[in-house]
Amino acid sequence: MRAPPTAAAWLLAAIACCCLPRESLQGPHEKRLLHTLLDHYNVLERPVANESDPLQLSFGLTLMQIIDVDEKNQLLITNIWLKLEWNDVNLRWNSSEFGGVKDLRIPPHRIWKPDVLMYNSADEGFDGTYPTNVVVRNNGSCLYVPPGIFKSTCKIDITWFPFDDQRCEMKFGSWTYDGFQLDLQLQDDTGGDISSFITNGEWDLLGVPGKRNEIYYNCCPEPYIDITFIIIIRRRTLYYFFNLIVPCVLIASMAVLGFTLPPDSGEKLSLGVTILLSLSVFSLMIADALPQTSEAIPLLGTYFNCIMFMVASSVVSTILILNYHHRNADTHEMSPWIKTIFLHWLPCVLRMSRPGMEAEAAAGGARNKTLQLRELELKERSSKSLLANVLDIDDDFRHHGGSAAGTFLRGGGGGASAGDDSSSTGGGTLLHGAGAAGSCLGPHRELTLILKELRVITDKLRKEDEAAEVTNDWKFAAMVVDRLCLIVFTLFTVIATIAVLFSAPHIIVT
Repeated sequence: MRAPPTAAAWLLAAIACCCLPRESLQGPHEKRLLHTLLDHYNVLERPVANESDPLQLSFGLTLMQIIDVDEKNQLLITNIWLKLEWNDVNLRWNSSEFGGVKDLRIPPHRIWKPDVLMYNSADEGFDGTYPTNVVVRNNGSCLYVPPGIFKSTCKIDITWFPFDDQRCEMKFGSWTYDGFQLDLQLQDDTGGDISSFITNGEWDLLGVPGKRNEIYYNCCPEPYIDITFIIIIRRRTLYYFFNLIVPCVLIASMAVLGFTLPPDSGEKLSLGVTILLSLSVFSLMIADALPQTSEAIPLLGTYFNCIMFMVASSVVSTILILNYHHRNADTHEMSPWIKTIFLHWLPCVLRMSRPGMEAEAAAGGARNKTLQLRELELKERSSKSLLANVLDIDDDFRHHGGSAAGTFLRGGGGGASAGDDSSSTGGGTLLHGAGAAGSCLGPHRELTLILKELRVITDKLRKEDEAAEVTNDWKFAAMVVDRLCLIVFTLFTVIATIAVLFSAPHIIVT
């Protein structure tokens, strides 16, 4: 037979019970509390003491990360934690009656929770939140913080791309309860919480302001309340500046420098076409990244179109320059207005002068005197006979010969009357003169042929000089157009670049 426990044994048992952890006493109390709260709980019942009173719901959110901004599909993908707080009168208890239990974690499907959804959701399941437990305290307050990946629609304004700011709205509200049944209140007047925001590489977060809206629809007399958060973001332009804008400016400068290339190099036109194709590739890259909308033209697209227009115009100008450069006197005649514009006015405006023009102007007076002397010489030569011009002698033998012949004839007549010897001597002289005249007919014909050939050669050389002068005029006109295009297109490129940069809302490259 066992002996009854002694006082010492009872003391040891009491000490052991006191040393047990207090948490071990929570298990049965929490279980009993859950049975007490949930056995007769109706998840369909709106937890208010008076059905005519609205349930106060405090709503807020914490923006954790901007995952993606899909400009093409106009979507915003974010990582957000929602925060909903309300008071459930059916989930209140006295903590002292349940072993000091002050809070519980209850799955959301076991209790009533507000059916708050994002109206502008583009998610396949519409609601992208994860159903976490609801923290319920003994005074009936419920805290529900479901995290989620939200895919919301966002109207992307591409007017100032890539120097653009976007305002993406996220509209939350009850799907079935009106304002008389569920009163949504903005938790923080400043908007969403961004203290834990993870920096995005493409976008800077400027703020997440919130606003409570109370709207009356035509269908219903009750107001419908929503909380709208506006995510304001600014595009970081460093990537686009160094990968799109800088190459475009360099390509445009190459198109401008093409006007300094000599036309005889044969590469002016091919360079312009190559630059135009390069800009077309850049434009396709921009068009592929932007939404297919006709509501606005992006700023960068406008800049690329201006540069493409400039390059296309430079190609047309290059064709005109090459056309002028390769013209000659056999195919084209320079009209007076072209001479006036391209050989006189524009060279003066552009400070251009033809090589040798100054020396030619200085020697103009001497050339005029020389021409006058040559004209006098030609007039003098035209009054001489052919033989005198060839032999470069005076033409006095005609007159002297004529007088001598008259004297000879007169003397011969007198001699005949005087005697026969004189008559025979005069006849011999006449026969000798006739033979000399016949012998001069052959050299005269040869000299005539030689002078005709000289005249043909002289005319040919004169025409070649005139043709060379016309060709040089066309080449100089092409040079003037080249210089004019260089100045005009350089100014256009600089002005277009400055206008695009300064028309943007902000030009800070980050």
